[in-house]
Order: sequence, then structure tokens, then C-alpha cells
Amino acid sequence: MTYLVLGLAIFLGVHSVRIVAEAWRARMLQTVGPGAWKGLYSVASLLGFALIVWGFGLARQQPVQLWSPPVAMRHLASLLTLVSFVLLAAAYVPGNGIKARLHHPMVLGVKTWALAHLLANGNLAHVLLFGSFLAWAVLSFSAARRRDRAAGTPYPPGRTGATLLTLAVGALAWAVFALWLHGLLIGVRPFA
Repeated sequence: MTYLVLGLAIFLGVHSVRIVAEAWRARMLQTVGPGAWKGLYSVASLLGFALIVWGFGLARQQPVQLWSPPVAMRHLASLLTLVSFVLLAAAYVPGNGIKARLHHPMVLGVKTWALAHLLANGNLAHVLLFGSFLAWAVLSFSAARRRDRAAGTPYPPGRTGATLLTLAVGALAWAVFALWLHGLLIGVRPFA
């Protein structure tokens, strides 16, 4: 569990700088420059991610079961992950109505993904991993919305075609991941 916790602390810590230390981040960007900042950010993020993957893999070998979720939670988790993939797509498809309405769909996608996995899994490693990401996403979304209000950030209305494309891309990515990649990469087949 140590590597998982360390990885979460590094990865989410790096991704929390804008939440807890916006002024320090601005000073660092001025001091070291955007290129060096992005480089340091990327290296720390990759290190944290690698530790999360390794630590989670180790923790799964000796699971500590806290509760056994009912089977219905797996079905709900599948539906919620579909929503999270659509939200993720909304972060990247330009001009869609989902981003126009929600403003920060990627963070909402992480929040939905984490909640889905918390509902469907009851062991300690899952609670640490997905609970940490859920808490981070809640704080990150709140901080981003405060920054938007302070800056008066405008969000242009979305277009129907872009919104439909977002829904299609999200659903297709979810299907590929749920039916094939989740089993290949994670070792768990959601629909098996």
C-alpha cells in the first residue's frame, strides 16, 4: 500500500497546485519559464502515475476487503463510466454543448469515473485509489469554477453537431475500453 499512497500523493499533489497554491504556481512559471515548469510537472506526474500503477498492482495481490458491493452496483458503474467517457470527450471536441454548459467536463468525468469504481469495489486499495481521485476532482472542480468566476471566463454556446459528435466519440471510446481494453490493461472484464 505504501507505493500506492506515495504515488497518489505525488500525482494528485502535482495536480493540486492550482487548487492550493495558485500564486506560488504563477511565481514558479515566471521564475523557471513555462517549458521548464511543464517538464517538471510532467516528470513528477509520470513518477506518481507509475507508483500508482505499481502500488495498486501490488495491493491487488493481497486485497483487504472492506465490504462486498451488490451486483447491481457493477451495472450502475458501467452506466456511470459511459457518462465519464462522454465527459472526457467533451473536454476535447471543440464547440460542444456539454462543455459550454458544464465548463470543466474532464474533471467531472474523473469525478464520475471515481464514484463509479467506488460503488462497484469494496476493497481497501480501491477505496484509496478512487476515493482519492474523487476527493481531488471535487476540490479541483470547485477551484476551477472559482477561477472562472474571478476571471469572468466566457463559454460560447455549443453547436448541435459538435455535441452529437461528443456523444458518439465518448460512447465509442467507452465501448472499446469496457469490452476490450479494460480486460487487457487492468485484468478485469466488466462484462464477463
